[in-house]
Amino acid sequence: MNKQKRVLAVAVVIVAFALIFYLSKPAKPVANRAAASVAAAEGKTGSTPGMPGMPAEKPSPQKAQEEAAEPEAPTVEIPPEKQQLIGVKVTTVQILPLTKTIRTVGLVEYDQRRLQTINTKVEGWVEKLYVNFTGTYVKKGEPVADIYSPELWATQQEFINVVRWAKQAKAKNGGQTAQTAGGPDVSAMIDRDARSLVEAARQRLKLFDISDPQIEKIEESEKPIRTLTIYSPYSGYVLQKNVNQGTRVMAGADLLDVADLSTVWITADIYEFEMPLIKVGDPAAVQLSYFPGRQFSTKIDYIYPTLQGETRTLKARFTLPNEGGKLKPQMFTNVEMKIGLGKRLAVPADAVINTGVRQVAYVDKGEGIFEPREVLTGVRTDKLVEVTAGLKAGEKVASSANFLIDSEAKLKGVEPLPRQAAPPAPAAHHR
Repeated sequence: MNKQKRVLAVAVVIVAFALIFYLSKPAKPVANRAAASVAAAEGKTGSTPGMPGMPAEKPSPQKAQEEAAEPEAPTVEIPPEKQQLIGVKVTTVQILPLTKTIRTVGLVEYDQRRLQTINTKVEGWVEKLYVNFTGTYVKKGEPVADIYSPELWATQQEFINVVRWAKQAKAKNGGQTAQTAGGPDVSAMIDRDARSLVEAARQRLKLFDISDPQIEKIEESEKPIRTLTIYSPYSGYVLQKNVNQGTRVMAGADLLDVADLSTVWITADIYEFEMPLIKVGDPAAVQLSYFPGRQFSTKIDYIYPTLQGETRTLKARFTLPNEGGKLKPQMFTNVEMKIGLGKRLAVPADAVINTGVRQVAYVDKGEGIFEPREVLTGVRTDKLVEVTAGLKAGEKVASSANFLIDSEAKLKGVEPLPRQAAPPAPAAHHR
């Protein structure tokens, strides 16, 4: 009897262990078994992705290429309360009219088109000089020097002799004509020749810059003038006095250099990177410390073709009327030019960080998320900068405290993705 009890107890223990072992095994989900049954029925094992024990679906080559070409952009999170604390401001990328202001320093110079020289066409000696120092203002027609010239004396004497011969020939004929039978009028021929000789001698004196009143005086008095008075053919200030009283001068020698200061030039230096922005005709405003609050309006009338190697600048020229002679050569001026560049995609200049290697802007993605993005910039104005690549109109970027955002990104190891180069244009097929 006891033996039967022991066998029964052993059987109960074995059944209990078998039940526990059976219950401890994980049951397969019904959905998985159903999907496996359908897959087995269709003969497409592994067609349902994510199933345990089945291989995952392989993406298509095109989808894999797109995912590889467009990596996820890195971002940095700045909570709104922290943005307010560090003073983050956000602005919208817009297409705006840009105006570039070029400020430079100019120098007042002589108008080279109004620089004149007073010279003599005869050789001789300066017996009297009416202009004794530089800076003197001479008017047109005023005497500047008296010159004694033996050559001019001889020319005057020849003129006087011709005039006397013409007078004697006219008096001898007495207005009568002596004409041979069928021959020419001899008296008329002599009178015509005499007048031609007198006119030729008069023109020769004129070529020596002797005036008509002086020639008439010589003709009436029949006495040569000892000295030739040279008159100024221009009005202006004497810049250079090249002779003194008693100096011997040669034909063609410069006596005085005269400048007309009714208009002056202003030459201004333009930096090399600003050269593409300017052209002849662009307006400009000129200011001088000599005239506080006074502004002169002008425009570029010439751009010099060569660059100054020492300063890497190009010279632009402006012309100004000099009312009252208040603009003095060698004065310094301030020149300001406002160049309209049209409408371009732009952001505030503070929105772009220049790292020295690349330029970065932080795009606001909303909910405190900022994406660092590499951009390319163009023309810079006083407050705006043109964006040529990297941003689109309507996007929002951080325009202040972006250096603090950049510091936070650096601490977290967030770097902007390299800017993708534009794909090359397809090669043309030549037949």
